[in-house]
Amino acid sequence: MDGPGPAWDLARSAAETAHVRLRALTALEDFDRAIDVMIATWGRFQLPPREVLAALAHSGNVPYGAFDGDEMVAFVLGWAGVDEGGLHVHSHMLAAMPTERHHGVGYALKLAQRAQALDQGIHVARWTFDPLVARNAWFNMGKLGTVADEFRRAFYGEMTDEINRGDRTDRLFVRWDLDVDPAPRLVPDGLSVVLAAEGDPAAPEPIRRGAPTADGALVGVPRDHPELRQRDAALSSRWRDASAAALEECFDAGLIVGAFDRERSAYAFVPEGAA
Repeated sequence: MDGPGPAWDLARSAAETAHVRLRALTALEDFDRAIDVMIATWGRFQLPPREVLAALAHSGNVPYGAFDGDEMVAFVLGWAGVDEGGLHVHSHMLAAMPTERHHGVGYALKLAQRAQALDQGIHVARWTFDPLVARNAWFNMGKLGTVADEFRRAFYGEMTDEINRGDRTDRLFVRWDLDVDPAPRLVPDGLSVVLAAEGDPAAPEPIRRGAPTADGALVGVPRDHPELRQRDAALSSRWRDASAAALEECFDAGLIVGAFDRERSAYAFVPEGAA
């Protein structure tokens, strides 16, 4: 792995815990292996060409891979972007082979991407994720310590990959302050509940409770929406619409997502200055 310093030390430690080795991807063979991981994750749909990966790496946007021996088991891909806040890394893809998921490999790769960005003088990372995938919400807010400051319905339009096909591509936009070591964000007490899951724990209905206040709000989501979507498409669609309306109401009230309450499977909205 690259460079000295505490950010790289943290990435190396996470890689050791996950029993993988991390390294930059710079060769054509590396990019082919990354595409194999993409196929194992999303299927053979909407894949970036190998030459795009080569161009990104050559322009300073080097992907990182996680290896078990000589086998690439995961990778992370991003590039430098500019918005009203200035320069940031847009972290576009993080994928792992099915046998390597939920073992800390993705966490190690994100830390490597963080260390790389800091070496390049970049102090913010951004990406999008589906707000109905609670495990990703916990990973982003609970492990990395991000916030989410924007929401858009159908951001990517219709997608045809194995994960997103047939579902509306609503997305939360993450902001990660790279100068701060990753840590869980605390959920404030006493927040009003805007949307909650009620009824059968395996197939809860979305129930509107109230409105966000100036102090914040809670917006619940299913604990396992991908499984729910396979089992009950109509209920999944009701969650998609109810959560979108609740998220929009909270952002319109001047709040941002400051944490994720894992016990209640709910986003904790707070005033932006409090995040």
